[in-house]
Amino acid sequence: MTAPPAGHRPASAIHLQGAVVTAPTAHADVTILHPTSLTLRERRIAVIGGNGSGKSTLARLVNGLVEPSAGSVNIELQGDDGTRSLDTLRDGAAVRRAVGFVFTDPAAQLIMPTAVEDVSLSLRRSHRDPGARRAAALAALDRFGLQPLADRSVHTLSGGQKQLLAIASVLATDPAILVADEPTTLLDLRNARMISRLLMSLPQQVIVVTHDLELAAQADRALVVDDGRIVFDGDAPAAVAHYRSTVAP
Repeated sequence: MTAPPAGHRPASAIHLQGAVVTAPTAHADVTILHPTSLTLRERRIAVIGGNGSGKSTLARLVNGLVEPSAGSVNIELQGDDGTRSLDTLRDGAAVRRAVGFVFTDPAAQLIMPTAVEDVSLSLRRSHRDPGARRAAALAALDRFGLQPLADRSVHTLSGGQKQLLAIASVLATDPAILVADEPTTLLDLRNARMISRLLMSLPQQVIVVTHDLELAAQADRALVVDDGRIVFDGDAPAAVAHYRSTVAP
């Protein structure tokens, strides 16, 4: 695989102001994420924590897959025409175009029969002409070394190829921000390292939820989540050390 060259996109920022997520139960609402206020501007941000800690909920707030029960989540985008602010509740569709999301299991995203058809599906809004759309999809596959697999059934791809295809499909629309929710969990060591290198090389702002502490330590900033609260926020190696010593002794 030839990874995309590293570069810089116009700065983006994510603002959470008193964001809370609750879920109803038979007896009372359960708080999944307690009031959280953050501004995330760094290019590489890791989110770590145990299963059920609330880290995936935090990540899904960023692109509106989960809506805050209280408070707000805003995406600030810098462009040639100035600064644009999107609210995940008010501007849900625009937020999801600006913030790409990669799931743990690529099967949750790969819904078309072949690789090129799956990427083409992502491009249906920006490329109305079928021929131009296929050409753009092939170019997106080529960027990630996947063009030889363009007409292969997605069901015949390896785990690493599927995850790479899922990322390619999301990045084909050129989002400003990419959120990846445990993207290496289902992969073997070789493919996990390949996906990790790719995520660290992208020009987009990247937020990665991960149990891979080696990957987390490469970030510019890391958040440790425990019991629905941010218990550490700062330098990534220090966050990993904090997690090892206090949350996962």
